[in-house]
Amino acid sequence: MRTIEDHAQALAEGQTTSRAIVEACLARIADPAGEGTRAFVKVHAGAARAMADAMDALRGAGRAPSRYAGIPVSLKDLLDVAGEPTPAGSRVLEDAPPAAAHATVVARLLAAGFIPIGRTNMVEFAFSGLGLNPHHGTPRAPWERGAADAPRDGRIPGGSSSGAAVSVADGMAIGALGTDTGGSCRVPAAFCGVTGYKPTARTVPIAGVLPLSPSLDSVGPLAPSVGCCAVLHAVLAGETPVAPAPAELAGLRLAVPANVMEGEIDPEVAAEFARALSALSAGGARIVHARFPEFDAIPAANAKGGFTAAEAYAWHRALLAAKADGYDPRILARIRRGERMSAADYLDVAAARTRLIASFDARTAGFDAVVLPTVPILPARIDALDDVHDYNRVNMQCLRHTVPGNFLDRCAISLPCHRAGEPPVGFMLMGETGGDARLFAVAAAVEAVLRGK
Repeated sequence: MRTIEDHAQALAEGQTTSRAIVEACLARIADPAGEGTRAFVKVHAGAARAMADAMDALRGAGRAPSRYAGIPVSLKDLLDVAGEPTPAGSRVLEDAPPAAAHATVVARLLAAGFIPIGRTNMVEFAFSGLGLNPHHGTPRAPWERGAADAPRDGRIPGGSSSGAAVSVADGMAIGALGTDTGGSCRVPAAFCGVTGYKPTARTVPIAGVLPLSPSLDSVGPLAPSVGCCAVLHAVLAGETPVAPAPAELAGLRLAVPANVMEGEIDPEVAAEFARALSALSAGGARIVHARFPEFDAIPAANAKGGFTAAEAYAWHRALLAAKADGYDPRILARIRRGERMSAADYLDVAAARTRLIASFDARTAGFDAVVLPTVPILPARIDALDDVHDYNRVNMQCLRHTVPGNFLDRCAISLPCHRAGEPPVGFMLMGETGGDARLFAVAAAVEAVLRGK
């Protein structure tokens, strides 16, 4: 996959045009043998072409708003775009009033000249890590995809930013905006073989983003590389985009949570992760296996539903009274867990979070990153998740390694670490709270090793 920087350089040198890049993406979306109809819920073809022509004219006049002007990106269906409703992958909000203004992150992308090419499919209301959507269909992960006319004959893309990941993996967009409340950028990135970034939540505004859990929600990019994610994150955070300089690999201290690795992990995932650690160790990184009791404490803190169920129910309760029958029953059940939580339960979760953040901060102070397989399992078959018990079991497996990053208020990134032709495996690095710039530098160093192993 060509990176955002590759495209920016080609545009700067006159080797291509924004219109040509947009047309190539639109052709991929329209390909009847591809996933465009499932990955996108709306394609902004006319607007994208018009904006591409405008960016080409501005660049020709030396007035492009940024180096990245004219590069197409996809937008997750819960981001406000002025003049459009924000359905969030659901049918119950299709008749909602159109947004009066762009989400802050969308406005910042537009100001830099990025071109929104369409709205991507997602798990209804972002409340699952699997990527299934009964309303719009499920975009399939690239691995073992199957025939175009057999949409259930394939693998889950991961969620909730399912269409975002598939749009990048399939070249339907050069980058994508997703959200991450418990792994929703990182899980689909791992399953689709791209890079996904969850920022320290407070660094990127969530105004104009339909919420799942405001205490945990974050907006992050999915893209071909660490550098791509760094550029997009900087734009979203209102900063000047700068490609991260890789950290010096020799001497990096990378912590592997031994107690988490004792859980069930697919053999292919364990083998790829071990190969990645060996390659990093050979390059001079210090791999330290340590126990982190905070990982074991988080499920207990969330046992009654946690922030996500409580805050989702608070947002949805009026809508449920009018349109509960229109929800995906599996998502409805997850939201209704919040109905049973008391104020005391919610305060208990908040207190546990404060305590565990302080404990984890102290325990990780001597490390450059905490590393794990992004997801402990390979992407499941879509047709194997019809039973609600299987759906819930696999969903918990998908989120087991990613949820702590949100609960502990960290930044985290998933990099592909599998070899070409092999099942997709993500390598996740978790940085410190507010340590986004440092994590990008560490991840850039790790990426160089993983791509060469």
